Amino acid sequence: MTSAPATFPRKATRQIHVGKVAVGGDAPISVQSMTITKTADVEGTLQQIYALAAAGCDIVRCTCNEIEAAEGLAQIVPRSPVPIIADIHHQYKMALAALEAGVHGLRLNPGNIRKPEHIKAVASEARDRKVPIRIGVNGGSLDPSLYEKYGGLTADAMVESAQMEMRYFDEVGFDLIKISVKASNVPLMVEAYRKLSAVTDHPLHLGVTEAGPLPGGLVKATAGIAALLLEGIGDTIRYSLTADPVEEARAGRQLLESLGLRERKNVDLIACPSCGRAEIDVIEVANRAQAAFADKKLPLQIAVMGCVVNGPGEAREADLGIAAGNKRGHLFVKGRNVAVVPESEMVEALVDWASFIHEHGVEAALQRVDTTIAEREAARDRNALLDEKGTDANQSAEKIVEIRRTVEG
Repeated sequence: MTSAPATFPRKATRQIHVGKVAVGGDAPISVQSMTITKTADVEGTLQQIYALAAAGCDIVRCTCNEIEAAEGLAQIVPRSPVPIIADIHHQYKMALAALEAGVHGLRLNPGNIRKPEHIKAVASEARDRKVPIRIGVNGGSLDPSLYEKYGGLTADAMVESAQMEMRYFDEVGFDLIKISVKASNVPLMVEAYRKLSAVTDHPLHLGVTEAGPLPGGLVKATAGIAALLLEGIGDTIRYSLTADPVEEARAGRQLLESLGLRERKNVDLIACPSCGRAEIDVIEVANRAQAAFADKKLPLQIAVMGCVVNGPGEAREADLGIAAGNKRGHLFVKGRNVAVVPESEMVEALVDWASFIHEHGVEAALQRVDTTIAEREAARDRNALLDEKGTDANQSAEKIVEIRRTVEG
């Protein structure tokens, strides 16, 4: 199953290439993350890069803060499965060293490399090597002169910081640029990107900087990134979480798949929030299913539903699902009941059927069994559940009567 195509137009931007990955233009929005190892630790850093790539990361950034890191990059770049960007702060010579190491891109922070001659020296070398640079404006390290001019950290100050850097690049004829204007404050971040998008056609890299640990960081980052993507702004994204960077890659990939901006690579697990009719611990079964599918590349939507009353109907569009009823699990494919399994075997049955559907297709799955038997059993359990708990398991009808008596009495 592939995600539905996005229904909102993307802002037209120039296209650049970070190694083999196209960014901007009509290229798919890419996912980025950053290693947290010491770059001089070549094997450890490569191990993390491979883990990020397996989680859906398209581009990986590594810090280059010392000569040992630059030397490490020279060994990492040719062995990496994805393009490598060097993260540069303060020391412009580290940017030159990273270029010599063969990196596919640079990230410069205009807030801490301020001398025009240093900026232009890096841009000139990148121009000659045809290596793109991200102008990475960060709300936490803005040039002091811009703080003073704007009376603090504002969206306009961040946009001007990026524009100042672009003017230096323009002086040496360098235009392989992408830009970010990250802030930890979500409304400020969204405003800055909107203003930046209105004044440039360079590709934009989206992120909420220092979003923090899970789950709050995930919420903050999604709020900012998704808001802009839904407006058609953004060409590449990064979740900046205080967590294993693999979580960043997974979150980025899942967001793009959820918005229909990237083709699905793995299971999209949906589950009901549970209610008084639930026959199982939905949370526990959903977590077991999530773990069972974690490493399987099955681009299907799979549903875990707590009961057979509304489960198959509510998850009708799912490729495959299971609903609990009378200590049994009722499997359904595209809303059609296909099998009944013991409650203890629900997750295993999901994995088996998902693998079959991925290999043979939905129609073959429906022809795999006599669906009339499964549908009859599901109807029997559904009716038994309604007899036991009623169509109104939470007794809301009775509550409404009492509410009216209280108000009208």
